[in-house]
Amino acid sequence: MNTDFIAPGPGESLLSSFSGAPGEGSADGTTNRLNIEDVQRYLNRSRASVYRYANTDPELLNPPYDPKKLNPEIRRDKDDPLEFHPQEVRRFAEEVLGLNPTIQVQPSEETVTQTLMRQILHELQAIHHLLQAQQDKS
Repeated sequence: MNTDFIAPGPGESLLSSFSGAPGEGSADGTTNRLNIEDVQRYLNRSRASVYRYANTDPELLNPPYDPKKLNPEIRRDKDDPLEFHPQEVRRFAEEVLGLNPTIQVQPSEETVTQTLMRQILHELQAIHHLLQAQQDKS
């Protein structure tokens, strides 16, 4: 079992998702919320696990805060999807699951363009050295 946060996909930022004070919002006054899939990806846990971690109760629409659970944002209707504040997800991951945020860096595969550019660089360096040697002789 992986015990670290996973890095977000291309174009996503882990820091932007988890940074900011509670209540900090976007220009239109709404705050960023994470759905089940986002939480699942950031915690590297199954969908079922995220639902088990969530502080929900079939009898109560919005159960009281539980520090040992992942507390969703307040809902107005039982049919509303669960949404989580990024700071709550971070708190739960660190305090309850004992995870530490890490970024996994994986080297990209060498493309044809990169190979060609590397060959051009070596050729230019060889030309440069040859010109330097000719200039030193004169």
